[in-house]
Formats: sequence, structure tokens, C-alpha cells
Amino acid sequence: MSFDVYWRIPMSGDRSSWRNHPVRRGDWSPPIPGSLTPGTRDGIPDGLSYLEHIIEVARATEAAGFVGGLLPSFPQTDDPWVAAAGAARATTTYRFMVAFQPGFLHPVHAARMSATFQRLSGGRLVFNVISGGGGPAQRWWGDTTSHDDRYARTAEFLDVFRGVWDGGPFDHEGTFYSVEGGGLPPGLAGQPVPEIYFSGSSPAAIETVGRHADHYLSWLEHPDDLRAKFDQVRATSARLGRTARFSVRAHVIARPTEEEAWDEVRRGWDRVDPAVIRARNAAATGDSVGAARQLAYQTTTINGYEDLIVAPNI
Repeated sequence: MSFDVYWRIPMSGDRSSWRNHPVRRGDWSPPIPGSLTPGTRDGIPDGLSYLEHIIEVARATEAAGFVGGLLPSFPQTDDPWVAAAGAARATTTYRFMVAFQPGFLHPVHAARMSATFQRLSGGRLVFNVISGGGGPAQRWWGDTTSHDDRYARTAEFLDVFRGVWDGGPFDHEGTFYSVEGGGLPPGLAGQPVPEIYFSGSSPAAIETVGRHADHYLSWLEHPDDLRAKFDQVRATSARLGRTARFSVRAHVIARPTEEEAWDEVRRGWDRVDPAVIRARNAAATGDSVGAARQLAYQTTTINGYEDLIVAPNI
């Protein structure tokens, strides 16, 4: 069995291998030639802009055998579409998995934009479709749509997106979108449809996965819980005449031995105040079922990293 492995390229700064300092967003603008002294600035070697730093990460992980990189999208991040377009030309086979919420793009515009990316990059755009977790983060986008309606909107978005992509004139009259004579410009027709990685753990999400996703993408959970959820997705996809494929998003700490890996966890935990984590969890709002499943693994005490272990090496 073969599988693809993607890196994750942060859109809100990075911690580089050069120095253990965060890259601040205010330092992302291109440097003025001759204005910097030798050395590094916030983890980026002098003379590199943040875009060049992203390109270096993409090139390094491409050379290491990673299929591509996930570019996340949150209120505190820069835009992954723009970053991916900036870095695509500097790589050859690297796929850019752009995370986005369909509710903030019209599907006809998204189709034209995506087909343009495919044409310019040689078909290296991949979607991480997210419908949003509610709460303050959702309101930041100006979105007050209810949980299940967000997934209904996503499903209709993907219906229209594919209808436009498959050729026009395409007409649609739905709950969220209305299109007359939609279609791609002639020069963009025939581009490969981006693969869709779809996230969500609720029944509404799994139903949409069954209809549209090429890959169901889940946070890492206890293996038994992950297996049960995958079985639900597999059954839904089969009912709709489709075959489910699966993927998991996880942070991996890799060291020569298990003991060295846990030592790295311990060193990291020394920099964390457990009270901050408890306060953050207590203040968490929203209606994301996946996030609630993650929080359910955590105890109310959290005095050390041992309280967060849910299974061997997880």
C-alpha cells in the first residue's frame, strides 16, 4: 500500500532550523538590498524575504520526498492562495494543498481561479475544504451561518464548482448560489480538477464527504475512534456509489529512538504553562464536532504531557 505525505507550511510565521526564534509577520516584507548585516533575523537568513523562506521550505521538503505542503487558513494567517501562487513557480512537482472555506468564495470565481493555478503550475493545486468551526473564528469572517447549513453550503459550492468546471453553459438555482451560463474560459477548459481533501466529523460533514471528497481528512485520534469514524465515512461513500480514501493530519516528532522522541516532548513541555492550556480549553467556543472530540481526550488537570497521551506514542 502506498500513501502520500504532505508537509505543513505555516501561514502565520515559522520556526526555522536556523534559529529557534519565531518569524514575525511584520518582518515578511522583502529586505532592502545592502541594509542588512550578515546573520539571521527571526530565523530567516539575512537577505531572504518571507516568501523566499516559504520557497526554501517547499524546495527542501520537495527534495526530501514530500508530495506537497498544506497551507492552512485561519484569521491570524496570511492568505494561502496568494502564498501558494508565489511559491509554485519555484518548485517542479510539489503540490500545494490550499485550505479554504467555500463560503467566502463564489464557486464560479473559485473555478476560474483554480483552473488558472492548474494551468500555470502544471496541475499542482489540491484543496483542503473546511466548512468552519463556528464561534469567534467564524464571526471573524462575518459568517453566522449555522453548523449544518455551513456543510449544506459547502456541498452546494462543490456542486456548482464541478458543474462549471465540467463545461458550460452551466445553470444552477439553489439555496446559496445562483448561476446562469457559468463555465470556464476556453483557454482554461480541460485542466485537471483539484483533488479534494475534506475535513469534518459531524454527520452533516460525513454526508458531504461521501458526495464530494477524494480524501477524508481527520485530525489524529485514538486508533479505535479513528477506525469507527472511517467506517462511517466508508459506509456513506458506498451508499452514494463512491469509494472512500482517508488521510490523517498529525504533528510528528521523529528521532532515532523512542526515548529521544519523548525527551524532545519533555523539553517542549518545559516551555508550556499547563494553566494556559486549561484556560484556553475552558474559553473554547464554537460548534466543531472534530474540535470537541479532541478536547474530550484531555483531562481537566493537565499537569504534564503525560496527561495528554491517549494511546501508545500518541
